[in-house]
Amino acid sequence: MALFTTLYSGSSGNCGLVLHENKYLLIDMGKSCRTTLSALRKLNLAVSDCQGILITHEHSDHVSGLDTFLRHYSVPVYGCAATLEMLDSRGTIPPAIEAIAIDGRTEEIGGFVVSSFPTSHDVPCCGYRIRTPNGKTMAIATDLGTLTPAVQLNLAGCDLVALEANYDRFSLQGGPYPYYLKVRIASDRGHLDNRACAAELLELIQDGCKKFALCHLSQTNNTPELALTTVYNVLLAAGIQPGRDVLIQAQARNDISPYIEF
Repeated sequence: MALFTTLYSGSSGNCGLVLHENKYLLIDMGKSCRTTLSALRKLNLAVSDCQGILITHEHSDHVSGLDTFLRHYSVPVYGCAATLEMLDSRGTIPPAIEAIAIDGRTEEIGGFVVSSFPTSHDVPCCGYRIRTPNGKTMAIATDLGTLTPAVQLNLAGCDLVALEANYDRFSLQGGPYPYYLKVRIASDRGHLDNRACAAELLELIQDGCKKFALCHLSQTNNTPELALTTVYNVLLAAGIQPGRDVLIQAQARNDISPYIEF
């Protein structure tokens, strides 16, 4: 049995977890080491069972807890070369920690088979496609302004997809952010809005995927209710009944979300 959850997921911090028989991978660590360790304890997971940490990119909401964690625990770190080089230059990754560039290739990590793919963001950024030891496949893609062919290719054919639903476009346009930040978020190198996420989920469902996690929801420009309503409306219009035909879960910003089995 393979499981996916997020320890926290949103603009203030992101950390995903893929689990199979007590062995797991973490994806990012964007809140404090203490917060992350507390979440792992609540899940009855030992740090010693972490097979590796996959880093999507260098922004603080994805790596802010990493330096403290790696000073105490010797867990290998994976990511694209540009991200690892930036983290190394900041002193985030201690010299004793194994840092492995995984750009565009496949790596076996403790029985998990992981490949990376580029996403369209304003710094070098990647998503991950992960095959678990029992042969199940999931993909995670957040921090992407547009769904490129490379992203769509890597989301296709998965048992579970964790995809960004960062903002509601009307909330962003009418919200408190300064103009330059609104433009950045809505650009092709920013973030994915609810409607674009919903459209991609519809395509993935038609290709056979039935389980989804909506990730990286903005605290200012989105709510779980808005994200789910937008997705549900698109699917219902296509004759797909959420809860009956597919499972869709909006991940909690500041708490552990329920496991999704895939």
